[in-house]
Amino acid sequence: MTTITITGKQPGKTDVTISSTVNPAVKTVVPVTVLSRNLLSYGHASGNGLTATVNSDGSLHVTGTATGQWHGLSWTFPCPVQGTVKLSGTSIAGLSFNIKCLDAKGQQLGDQMNLGNSVMAIPAGTVSLFLNVISTEATPTAKDVDIRIQLESGTTAHDWMRPDNTSLRGGAMN
Repeated sequence: MTTITITGKQPGKTDVTISSTVNPAVKTVVPVTVLSRNLLSYGHASGNGLTATVNSDGSLHVTGTATGQWHGLSWTFPCPVQGTVKLSGTSIAGLSFNIKCLDAKGQQLGDQMNLGNSVMAIPAGTVSLFLNVISTEATPTAKDVDIRIQLESGTTAHDWMRPDNTSLRGGAMN
């Protein structure tokens, strides 16, 4: 059996026409949905003095002052892949973001992933991912920043792309 790989430049719906080289009159049109390479899911969240909204380009806008060090916002969503993944994004002074792999009972599997250890294999048994954005400051200061975080399959970071799901409600994390 032959495998066909189609890579789209941007997410959305399109059609692919497959034609016979022997008889060009034989062809079929296959609907295709191109998904974002960014595997994260997030959306509006509020708590611990911070509020996150989604900008029109799909990035997160975080405002407010965290109520304490290591306090912030979080989102939990089904793990979309297995294998090796790469986490990338821009460092923001006073804020950190990380990903934790969770089992069916919500218990963490393996180490958390952050910019310092941005490539890892998703541990066996992972059913969901936990994304959090937290204050790293002992005395948190006011924030008004845009964050572009990306989690993608493989070991190479590509240009940031809007995630497919930017409507997941998040909440406080501490």
